[in-house]
Amino acid sequence: MRASVDSISKLLYITILLLIITISTAVDIINTTQSIKDGDSMASADGSFKMGFFSPGSSKNRYLGIWYNKVSVMTVVWVANRETPLTNSSGVLKITGEGILELLNQNGSIIWSTNSSGSARNPVAQLLDSGNLVVKEDGDDDLENSLWQSFDYPCDTLLPGMKMGRDLITGFDRYLSSWKSPDDPSRGNFTFRNDPSGHPEQILTENSIVRYRSGPWNGLRFSGVPELRPNTLYKFEFVFNDKEIYYRYQLLNNSILSRLVLTENGNLQRFTWTDQTDVWAFYLALFDDYCSRYALCGAYGSCDITSSPVCGCLKGFLPKVPKDWDMVDWSDGCARRTALNCSGDGFQKYSGVKLPDIRKSWLNKNMNLEECKSMCMKNCSCTAYANLDIREGGSGCLLWFSELIDMRQLNENGQDIYIRMAASELDHDVDVRIDSKSNKAKQMRIIVISVVTTGMLLLGLVMVLILWKKKQKKGSKLFNLQKLTIFLSHCYFSTLNCDL
Repeated sequence: MRASVDSISKLLYITILLLIITISTAVDIINTTQSIKDGDSMASADGSFKMGFFSPGSSKNRYLGIWYNKVSVMTVVWVANRETPLTNSSGVLKITGEGILELLNQNGSIIWSTNSSGSARNPVAQLLDSGNLVVKEDGDDDLENSLWQSFDYPCDTLLPGMKMGRDLITGFDRYLSSWKSPDDPSRGNFTFRNDPSGHPEQILTENSIVRYRSGPWNGLRFSGVPELRPNTLYKFEFVFNDKEIYYRYQLLNNSILSRLVLTENGNLQRFTWTDQTDVWAFYLALFDDYCSRYALCGAYGSCDITSSPVCGCLKGFLPKVPKDWDMVDWSDGCARRTALNCSGDGFQKYSGVKLPDIRKSWLNKNMNLEECKSMCMKNCSCTAYANLDIREGGSGCLLWFSELIDMRQLNENGQDIYIRMAASELDHDVDVRIDSKSNKAKQMRIIVISVVTTGMLLLGLVMVLILWKKKQKKGSKLFNLQKLTIFLSHCYFSTLNCDL
């Protein structure tokens, strides 16, 4: 009998020990027999991220979310039930035998759930060190085989490794959407996504109104985002093929925390965590100046943040409604000074610009620039052309068939575009920017010439006065005013040949 009791005790001890080991080594995973209740949490294996229930700001509502675990400031990066908050602390998260996550309220009703792209014999939900919550077959670490993942459903934050883009086969779209307020994580007014119309570019919309566009991808960066360049913090990539379009970034040093956030005010900002000060330090903003506003200067207008006013017409164009421009309203844009006649037109090169809106453009990846020009010339509706890719001397072709909208002068890291113009408006072999730049150059030349001429006249006058004074010292009769005038006239018309 004693031996039997000892055997049961040993078996119980081993069971408890195995349970403890399982819990301690699998804190980042729940299976179909486990759940997460309000007050519980689940951390990723390296402790970088935590998942549980929280209340944002001053709100009393409860949400299931994921946040940074190693920073002192509560920073939520993903919210499950952002549109259907819990009103108390009764929430429970479970995973079903079909591999579906379900969030239940106090009545056992499902207020949020995932879908599933397949099935699994032993489905589990795991919080990865990247901050990605994944539903998968237990033991299968290939994300391509996952049934569902939170990275496919971003909220307001783009984390390293997260794709922002579209599956061209299924139409599935991954994009950022702002919180409504710091107290309310439901969808706000702003979204930031890749627009596949024409050649892909990133656009910010407020409700359905475009507020910002990045310009098309040119092989190195989006043409209107000079800030997007190689740096010591992160590397980025843009993939565009027959199956998908997406942008993503990876940190070069995994010990650094950095996130890209779409704020409730419609600002896209990057922050990095600073241990010394315990704050998220501002790193950069993608649209933080007046010229970032979509179509600020209207059709055939160009914005230059270094000019005043910032809007000007492209060379060969004039304000469509001059009185509105005088009132600093540029929305009507500019009109051609000389109408096109198709057969006699040419193309003017504009350098260092953000390419115009491409949603009504046409592209060909295989054409060179000369072929691109020829195709545009043959079509009287074609208004401009440019290289699709600027690497290695340029390749590919972009054609525009509408008014050119939302251009800006960048100079550094800008791009070349060739705009259709009447022959009389062409400046052969000269790169032009915008009229305001040309006017500035003319004004500067006039100022320089005026200053130099005035300086020479003053210098000549000083020399004449010195010679006149020397003449007086020789004992000659003092010149009166009339004689001085005659003397100066003589010197001037004889090109200062005053041998006294």
